[in-house]
Amino acid sequence: MSIQTENIAKLVERRAKARLGGGEKRIEAQHEKGKLTARERLALLLDEGSFEEYDMFVQHRCTNFGMDKSHPDGDGVVTGCGTIDGRLVYVFAQDFTVSGGSLSKTMSEKICKVMDLAVRNGAPCIGLNDSGGARIQEGIDSLAGFGEIFERNILASGVVPQISLIMGPCAGGAVYSPALTDFTLMVKNTSYMFLTGPAVVKSVTGEVVDQEQLGGASVHATKSGVAHFAADNEEEALSTIKRLLSFIPQNNREEAPFKPTTDPISRVEDRLNEIIPDNPNKAYDMYEVIKSIVDDGDFFEIHAQFAKNIIVGFAHMNGRSVGVVANQPKVLAGVLDINASRKAARFVRFCDAFNIPLVTLVDVPGFLCGTQQEYGAIITNGAKLLYAYGEATVPKVTVSLRKSYGGAHIVMSCKQIRGDINYAWPSANIAVMGADGAVNILYAKDIKATEDPEEKKAIYEAKKKEYDDLFSNPYQAAQKGYIDDVIEPRNTRFRVIRALEQLAGKKQDIPAKKHDNLPL
Repeated sequence: MSIQTENIAKLVERRAKARLGGGEKRIEAQHEKGKLTARERLALLLDEGSFEEYDMFVQHRCTNFGMDKSHPDGDGVVTGCGTIDGRLVYVFAQDFTVSGGSLSKTMSEKICKVMDLAVRNGAPCIGLNDSGGARIQEGIDSLAGFGEIFERNILASGVVPQISLIMGPCAGGAVYSPALTDFTLMVKNTSYMFLTGPAVVKSVTGEVVDQEQLGGASVHATKSGVAHFAADNEEEALSTIKRLLSFIPQNNREEAPFKPTTDPISRVEDRLNEIIPDNPNKAYDMYEVIKSIVDDGDFFEIHAQFAKNIIVGFAHMNGRSVGVVANQPKVLAGVLDINASRKAARFVRFCDAFNIPLVTLVDVPGFLCGTQQEYGAIITNGAKLLYAYGEATVPKVTVSLRKSYGGAHIVMSCKQIRGDINYAWPSANIAVMGADGAVNILYAKDIKATEDPEEKKAIYEAKKKEYDDLFSNPYQAAQKGYIDDVIEPRNTRFRVIRALEQLAGKKQDIPAKKHDNLPL
């Protein structure tokens, strides 16, 4: 055997060993938990044969607490690039079979390398997190590693899409990297995120809680809003990533992929002419409206389980990707509250950063009232959504379907915060408030002046009709140019697509500044 042949054989052997991570027993333990290994996950995520691995032979440099006795190749993370549906992505997948996926300085260097390459080459960066947190044996070096990752998350924000999958534990300082990315996916029953674990919580507060209750996928998808998606299993989570990428561009200089469709632009939906109930207090399902106007009825919802009174997600209209924001009358009457404002603001800012036009469907009675909302800073949180729409320079098309009252009317992409094209259905009511509230304020003295119940009722009904005639329609707003046109509901798809086509070349200058000061 020649020296060259022997060297190649050693390379093959070492690669094979590195691919086993922590070894067969730890791989079996991973499988017993219902979890895939780092390499198995990447094989499902990426196009077959597309993965190019970096730094397979990197080893940690720690000598503390017996760490000098073991130096596994790869050091607990698999990094590299590949393609998804033919599009370049950069990836890292933490390997729980090696030191519990704990982060060392060398692991952070590997992760930072692919993050730098993603920004340099203009491609999404996807992180598969499955780690016990900082490698305690390395002390401050591990914390420095986290800091370097966080700084890259910040610098890459708004430049390339960043996506985090939580495939196992993600605790302590490790949670901040996913929190800094654009989208976070978790897997039910096998992944969790929290700053301090159940044992620490019990010792500090006396509260008894398990990992799932404290930071499981369902908790973060429904209560905190930290997770945008909660998948039933890892295969579903990885499939969700692929679908998400089909709606978003490679970077902030490109457009989202075009998806050809046979769905006619001029398709009309007669059922939309009947969808608004005669009773203004009766709900209808906004999903029916969304699916009626987008290509092929295909809508990909984001944050589906969180703040259900507002809907956000992606769709295609005439083949082009759009971001949809819509109030949901079936939940809290579509009112805006703290969580709905935060959810929508984050989505609007993502779309604006990555050149995705916004379609806004409005049916909002106002902001949710009460001490809980006021003490929770509904003012500041509502201002986040106002700010997000106001600063967005992508094409913005707004359709008012029914109620559009008060400050919530302004916040939902009205003309005065640079909504480009604003339509209204004939059923739209655009006013400071609804008729009942307005009459009780404007004519309180007249109603109170009479003691006859029948006369009170007659005055109330007459004044309510007067108010309704003036404001319970879109024509006052249209007369003043605040609404560009009143459209027939069944033609909404055609009118929105035509508006988006008009705005395709939109350019909007903004004042020079170092950065904004979003109300946080």
